[in-house]
Amino acid sequence: MAFEVRGVVLPEREQRTLWIVDGLVRLEPVAGAEVVVDGGWLVPGLVDVHTHPGTEKPGDRLDDGMLRRHLAEHRDAGVLLVRTPGTAARIPAWVDEDEDMPRVRSAGPWLATPGRFFADYGRHVREEELVAAAVEEAQASSGWCKVVGDWKPDDPPVPLELLTAVTSAVHAVGGRVSVHCQTAEGGRNAVLAGVDSIEHGMHLDPDLLHRMADQGTALVPTVTVFGSKADWMRAQERNPFRDWWLRGWDAMLPMVGAAHEAGVTVLAGTDSMPFGNVADEVAWLARAGLPNEHALAAASWSARSWLGLPGLVDGALADLVAYADDPTRDTAVLKEPARVILRGRIVR
Repeated sequence: MAFEVRGVVLPEREQRTLWIVDGLVRLEPVAGAEVVVDGGWLVPGLVDVHTHPGTEKPGDRLDDGMLRRHLAEHRDAGVLLVRTPGTAARIPAWVDEDEDMPRVRSAGPWLATPGRFFADYGRHVREEELVAAAVEEAQASSGWCKVVGDWKPDDPPVPLELLTAVTSAVHAVGGRVSVHCQTAEGGRNAVLAGVDSIEHGMHLDPDLLHRMADQGTALVPTVTVFGSKADWMRAQERNPFRDWWLRGWDAMLPMVGAAHEAGVTVLAGTDSMPFGNVADEVAWLARAGLPNEHALAAASWSARSWLGLPGLVDGALADLVAYADDPTRDTAVLKEPARVILRGRIVR
């Protein structure tokens, strides 16, 4: 079955007609194609680059039924590609084989050294085992591994020398390194180690942003999950952790805006439930100072390119979302997809 799709294609902002055949985008006309979108705005499938489907709280085992449900919630919201930087176990093979599921780029289970993560969640290794474990997970997944680079604010992060060794070893086998960072020292070590992405980045020193831009370290701030807790945290009685957390939060939006201005690749990730709420993260990125088009790009064409997939060009995978209105004028439009096409099939 061939489909015909007409509308304004982003980011080029050009009125085009696309044809979808055998799961691919084609620019040459296809006789007899069914018109399934006639007008509006066409966006490469949305992306959530930091989501943890398959579990709902620390300590849960990865559950196939829950994984399917969470991925379906992403898909129905137009999120057609996700990166899972840390799961309770490796993503099962059936996910890649199921045409109804979004495409998944996995980093395997979180890699945590002693005292730096939830007990019995992810994969816990000794520091001397971390390099080998990171290489193993990168090779067993989609080329990514995820390291918990720091944890409690007063505890030391993964040492710079060790994180540098992890990054070098994973890069040597063609992989990429994602690091959880929430402390200033943890963020500093991750940047100086040359990792590929910093997840969260709370308390990240703005003086490091130009280095991140120069070496290609992306920032995935997951602002949504912090923003959802801010009012609750302010209402708590004063204590060292609360005050540390709020200092980080108060600096976070300015830091994200400064990262964009410095040329850092800022990407959209939600981190927690509900699944399929990447539109909220786009809104937060816009609030942080990214122009609407760049905030949307962080959850669409820029994120897809960063993960190795093209936009809506000839021969590209036919994953796209259509909207009645321009989502770069009002990011709230992202919550109301008019049509969702995944793997060349209409799913909504």
